[in-house]
Amino acid sequence: MSAPQLTPTDTAVGAPEDSGSPQGPRKRPRRDRDGSHARNYSPGFFAKLALMAVIDALGVYVVWSAWTAESYGILAASLAMLIAANWVYFSKRALPLKYILPGLIFLLAYQIFVVAYTGYIAFTNYGTGHNSTKEQAIEALLVQNERRVEGSESAPLTVVEDGGDLAFAIVTPDGDVQVGSAERPLTVVEDATVEAGRATEVPGYTVLERGQVLQRQEEVTNLRVPVSEDPEDGSIRTPDAMTGYVYTSTLAYDDASDTMTDTTTGTVYSPNDDGQFEAADGSTLTVGWRVGVGFDNFVTAFSDGRYAQPFLKILVWTFVFAIGSVATTFLLGLFLAITFNDARMRGRKIYRVLMILPYAIPGFLAALLWSGLLNTRFGFVNEVLLGGAEIPWLTDPFLAKLAVLFVNLWLGFPYMFLITTGALQSLPSDVMEAAKIDGAGRWRTWRSVTLPLLLISTAPLLISSFAFNFNNFTLIYMLTGGGPRFGDASVPLGHTDILISMVYQISGVDGSAPKNFGLASALSIVIFVIVGTISALAFRSTRKFEEIN
Repeated sequence: MSAPQLTPTDTAVGAPEDSGSPQGPRKRPRRDRDGSHARNYSPGFFAKLALMAVIDALGVYVVWSAWTAESYGILAASLAMLIAANWVYFSKRALPLKYILPGLIFLLAYQIFVVAYTGYIAFTNYGTGHNSTKEQAIEALLVQNERRVEGSESAPLTVVEDGGDLAFAIVTPDGDVQVGSAERPLTVVEDATVEAGRATEVPGYTVLERGQVLQRQEEVTNLRVPVSEDPEDGSIRTPDAMTGYVYTSTLAYDDASDTMTDTTTGTVYSPNDDGQFEAADGSTLTVGWRVGVGFDNFVTAFSDGRYAQPFLKILVWTFVFAIGSVATTFLLGLFLAITFNDARMRGRKIYRVLMILPYAIPGFLAALLWSGLLNTRFGFVNEVLLGGAEIPWLTDPFLAKLAVLFVNLWLGFPYMFLITTGALQSLPSDVMEAAKIDGAGRWRTWRSVTLPLLLISTAPLLISSFAFNFNNFTLIYMLTGGGPRFGDASVPLGHTDILISMVYQISGVDGSAPKNFGLASALSIVIFVIVGTISALAFRSTRKFEEIN
């Protein structure tokens, strides 16, 4: 019997596949039962797939939320980041981006966007009375100037709820039941139940009991339901959750002439360059809109006496505070590091642990504790340590500044102690031995060898510490609140305020002053320029110092 003939597509049993290949034998891809090639998926592939599914779901949710809120800028940015993430993590050509894309996204969202938006706000009048668009301002003016129509009929009213949103159900003189909410004008509802002239059951809505209405009384009395799509028809309001009245605005807006008219006095208001409706006599309506003002906020910061005089005082104190904090904490930390680095001292490990305890306490909590300890009448320092003395640590301008520096010293020296300890222990021993051989004493070795080498490694950290203390809002706000206040200032600023707390006060976020986000953003840019310039100069000097040594 002759041997079977092998076709080019067959392989003899036991013979290596593609044995003639220069790379050696190759295995054929495994096939499924149906003849298709099978792929071996690693667990990491499925983990990546699940992660991308979660990211895509979150991204679609953000895009949809931005769409419904009509925030098209956020929508575009979110959509771009979502597409970029899918391309990077499903592409084999973008391996480096797989590692740096999350950092780039966070950098874009929390740094670049914030800086760019702050810069935009600095050139606008964004603040109290100017916090929306012109269309929203017109709507707010019409709503805020609504008055009850004299002689208008009242209507029995029932408070109902739809998914947590309140609505009004009224019974018209014809016996129909109309329901509307803040977002939907009154519309007739079929199959509603009316008893004793009042709606008791409304399909699709939950009728609130009297107790539930009382719990949301403020929300009920503030609710306005449009009568129709036309704003001039007014809205339904209720003072007692039992009866509804028609309210119409005393202002009328003419879209053709872009003017607002007071129907009670006949005064006509026209839009001005400051984002307000202004009459011929110079009077303005309370609600305005956001417009660009150029460099007006920067001019106000340096020329308006209400801000210029406190600004100069606060600027000087900010530099004193930042430089003093860095100097005192560094010197104390360095002294303790040198002391505990001496091999002759016993129990150094225990002392080192005790020294870093203040660093383990959250800064805002420690500032609050010291605020109580330094209380003039009831603080532990005055009552116990000083035998009942009433020293105004936090209410006297000079003592308050000393207290701020002292508390920051207590909070900051452990950090300096840690970095100087590490720097001292990393100094090359051969250089120190060479200095001793050359006959240099301890002071000479310290001044000419140890300190320069120490500054090379700690100078960048000192610069970052200066930038941190320049914006150390937490300590000022929690310890003194910026006080004591300036006696001659018309804005709520004080002797211990630094620039960043001044920005906070001017912004009006805490309600102590009218909101002025435009001016606050302008001052934020000034702070950024100051800190950035000083840091750049300091780093440049540090490089020169390192080259010399």
